[in-house]
Amino acid sequence: MPNTYFITGISTEVGKTIAAAIVTEALEADYWKPVQAGELDNSDTHKVQKLISNSKSVFHANSYALETPMSPHAAAEIDGITIELNKIKAPETKNNLVIEGAGGLLVPFNDTDTIFDLIQPEYKVIVVSRHYLGSINHTLLTVNLLTSKGFEVAILFSGDAHPTTEAIIKKMSGVQIIGRIDEEPYFDQNVIKEYAEKFKEKL
Repeated sequence: MPNTYFITGISTEVGKTIAAAIVTEALEADYWKPVQAGELDNSDTHKVQKLISNSKSVFHANSYALETPMSPHAAAEIDGITIELNKIKAPETKNNLVIEGAGGLLVPFNDTDTIFDLIQPEYKVIVVSRHYLGSINHTLLTVNLLTSKGFEVAILFSGDAHPTTEAIIKKMSGVQIIGRIDEEPYFDQNVIKEYAEKFKEKL
C-alpha cells in the first residue's frame, strides 16, 4: 500500500523543501505542494523537480498558487481570493505521495482553517527541525500537537549539528528521529540522492 508523507516545519525557512526532495527521491514518490505563496517562477515544486533524479516521481499542480510570499491567508487576500479547504484535494495516485506544507502547522489559510487541517489521519508526518533560539519549544509544541491527535510522527533535523538540542528533543518528544541534513555547501541531484539512500530504511 502506498503511503502519504506530510512534511511540515517548526517555522519557516527550516529546510522543508530540501527534506521533501530527499523523501521524494528516497521513496520515488509523487510530490505535491497544495498552496504556494510567492516565487511562482521558482516554486517549491520547481525546486524539488530539479533535485530529483528518479523517473517515477510525478509532480502535481498546486491547488492554489498565490503571487505574494506571505502567509497563505494574507497572500490570498492580496490576490482577491479566499482559500477554501474543500478545494484542496490530494491528487489521486497509486504511488507514495509527499505533501509539503507551508511554514508551520498553524499557518492560516483563512479565518478558520490552517495547514494542520490538511493532514489526514492516515498520513505519516515528518517534522523538519532546525536549531535556533526557541527551536526546542517550537519542535516540542509541533510534535505534541501531532501526537495528541494520534498522528505517526518522525523528526528530521536540518542544519549544523547541535547535540544538546537534538538530545533533549529526542528524549522529550519520544518520536523517531530520521537523521540530520547537514549544512551542505550546495544541494544538487547527487547530494539529494546520497541523503535519500541514507534515510531510506528509516522512512
